[in-house]
Amino acid sequence: MSAGAAIVAAWLLWLVTWVMAAGWSARTASHHDLGAESPSRVLTLAALVMLIASYYPVGFAVLWTTPAALGWAMFALVAAGLLFTWAARLHLGPLWSSTSAPTEAHRIVDTGPYGIVRHPVYAGLLLAAMATAAERGRIEAIAGALVLIAGVSLRAKLEERFLRRDLGDGAYAAYRRRVPMLLPFTKISPAASER
Repeated sequence: MSAGAAIVAAWLLWLVTWVMAAGWSARTASHHDLGAESPSRVLTLAALVMLIASYYPVGFAVLWTTPAALGWAMFALVAAGLLFTWAARLHLGPLWSSTSAPTEAHRIVDTGPYGIVRHPVYAGLLLAAMATAAERGRIEAIAGALVLIAGVSLRAKLEERFLRRDLGDGAYAAYRRRVPMLLPFTKISPAASER
């Protein structure tokens, strides 16, 4: 098996298990503003399709070819990113929701993956997408990673707005000052965290 085949298998396994686990979502307390999520969901789906399509033999230009050893290093990053998404989902347990609407027991969780970044599912997806694009070196994969960055950024900012409103701006602002949004171990200034 090649690193590329292992990456496709990892993405497909993640996608199937993520969809199968949809029933684990907590009941939401309300469904306000959920229509605002649609563009980010469409972008995310489009990005995943582009990333996986980059493994078909026929496609757009190949910009570079990744040596086998580097390909396996990229597979390790893909696996780490996808595992991080699952760690975040499992860490929330019954608080997990597939929408931005608050759950009935909504509260700030700042432990586990949520003590590293505020949006660990998105951070893990971005790591996996960028590693996939680096391994492929094809236009489809790079476009997929860029589209995913746009979709995830849009959705994370939308969620930040909902979380500030639903959890209280003061409490959530304190969490925002302590924990970076998507890039682990980055120092953020109080002024930047209030945007």
